[in-house]
Amino acid sequence: MDASTSHATHGEPNHEAGHDDSHHELGFWRKYIFSTDHKVIGIQYGICGLIFLFFGFSLMMIMRWQLAYPGQAMPVIGKWLPYIFGANTMPDGKMTPEFYNSLGAMHGTIMIFLGVVPVAFAAFGNFVVPLQIGAPDMTFPKVNAASFWAFGVGGLIMLTSFFVPGGAAKGGWTSYTPLSDISDKGPGFNLVLNGQSLWLIGFIFLITSSLLGAVNFITTIIQLRAKGLTWMRLPFFVWAQFVTAFLLLLAFPPLEAAIIMQLMDRTAATSFFLPAGMIVNGAPLNISGGGSPLLWQHLFWFLGHPEVYVLILPAFGIVAEILANNSRKPLWGYKSLVFSVLVIGFLSFIVWAHHMWLTGMGSTVSAFFQTTTLLISIPSVIILSAFFISLWGGSIRFTVPMLWATAFLPMFGIGGLTGIPLAFNSADLYLHDTYYIIAHFHYIVAPGTIFGLFAGVYYWFPKATGRQMNEFWGKVHFWPSLICMNVIFLPMFLQGMLGMHRRWYDGGQGWTLSGEHIWGLTGFQWNTPISWAAWIMGLAQIPFIINFFWSINHGKKVNDNPWEATTLEWTAPSPPPHGNFVTTPVAYRGPYEYSLPGREKDFTMQNEPVEPSERSRRITEPALAH
Repeated sequence: MDASTSHATHGEPNHEAGHDDSHHELGFWRKYIFSTDHKVIGIQYGICGLIFLFFGFSLMMIMRWQLAYPGQAMPVIGKWLPYIFGANTMPDGKMTPEFYNSLGAMHGTIMIFLGVVPVAFAAFGNFVVPLQIGAPDMTFPKVNAASFWAFGVGGLIMLTSFFVPGGAAKGGWTSYTPLSDISDKGPGFNLVLNGQSLWLIGFIFLITSSLLGAVNFITTIIQLRAKGLTWMRLPFFVWAQFVTAFLLLLAFPPLEAAIIMQLMDRTAATSFFLPAGMIVNGAPLNISGGGSPLLWQHLFWFLGHPEVYVLILPAFGIVAEILANNSRKPLWGYKSLVFSVLVIGFLSFIVWAHHMWLTGMGSTVSAFFQTTTLLISIPSVIILSAFFISLWGGSIRFTVPMLWATAFLPMFGIGGLTGIPLAFNSADLYLHDTYYIIAHFHYIVAPGTIFGLFAGVYYWFPKATGRQMNEFWGKVHFWPSLICMNVIFLPMFLQGMLGMHRRWYDGGQGWTLSGEHIWGLTGFQWNTPISWAAWIMGLAQIPFIINFFWSINHGKKVNDNPWEATTLEWTAPSPPPHGNFVTTPVAYRGPYEYSLPGREKDFTMQNEPVEPSERSRRITEPALAH
């Protein structure tokens, strides 16, 4: 589609000038709070998502005290927590089992659905994708704003659930039935104001937010690409966001339907997920019955596994941009990368039941899901291999974004390789729901995806603000985070292989096998160094928080293209104005034209026309090769 056509979609004829002079200046609330500008919405998503990430991480740090020192009063903050979360959560600074379960459920929910997804997909996607494709905004700006505010409402409801009678949801971040259908239904039960019901209502808003965003991204990438920006000239980050949007669009509706059904089970006496003949607290449950707890698992994991790639694909895209830029050479195997993410997108919908090996499925169904689970590792390996090969022979500069991006590679590799045993139901019988699962999953999402997100924050911060974050404090943030991540999660593989269960409130001290020594400590004793590493990593985020907010106004001023990158977002002013570009960009070449022969500089931007000498060189070089 022609760029001029895309501009007309917004009814703004004067985009050639970036923004017309008659455009009235918006007030503070309209410009920064209730904005329809994709850049402001991206920043809103980013800051809110980072705050939720830190809050969710803080819940885990509280849990780690109970795991390392079960039954002991938490020092310093323990006596204050009952005033925040309620008297029954931490009496005398000691954690109750119910509060531990709430922290576990809310940690997972907040980190994934209020933290990683908003930052990885919505924040980076909103800010970067329209700039990378040369668009003036998203296709549906008001839908974009509605998406953010649906996310905000969902997040607020989730947080509110901590303060209702009984506390937040306790059924785990997967909300398995029938437990989640009947939890908190004791004396004084309120249909709505209870933790589990609020969890479900909040989730409805979060899913709606993601669906609105997904429709907007797909339409924008298809319709608003700059002139000359063909599909195979798109930056890999745009491809990653494009596939991610389809995953959200297709996988979230079944879960939204399931959540509404579970909410009806709790509030309207239905039994979609409640089987007949249930005994609760020694008495028969008076329900119509006939429901299926397994139906919930199928509907949840039909979203749950594509969701893993919703987390990881944007990180792949970010890492690809940074690796090409800092190795000063084109990405190796660009087309193989594109086809790999498309294959991942397809296969991610037919592997969900590998989360359900213990439910008693037949051997034929098991064989199918084992096969597809192994197949989906192939495109992931192709992507990771292409990234490593892209570094080969490069003139690598270890900027702060590059540190995070290169650390992402082995961390994701460990997470992926340790997932292969879980593809087999025979191995999963032993490892299911142990700390091995936590270690595998977190190596992909914590040092994997979140390292990619930090890389992206440091990389595009100059585009958003016109200033650069401090390099020294960026490295102070990076090194402790890298070391602590591995000290936290590597021993969990050992704990898992000892059979320690991931949800034990006492940290596994009563489990016979957890008393065996491995690497000098028992399985239970490993909880102490893991917890200390988690708390130190929490402190390591303080330099990032200060660096981030200080640099907005006081960071080193930079030009429009401080990293000497090639993609279209770096042709816009920093920060970009309303409408993004001073002149409408046109793409003449691919996204990673680094170190072209015969050029004065080692980067050639997408909007630079192809010179006649370049054409003749491209024709003659293959002939010379033969």
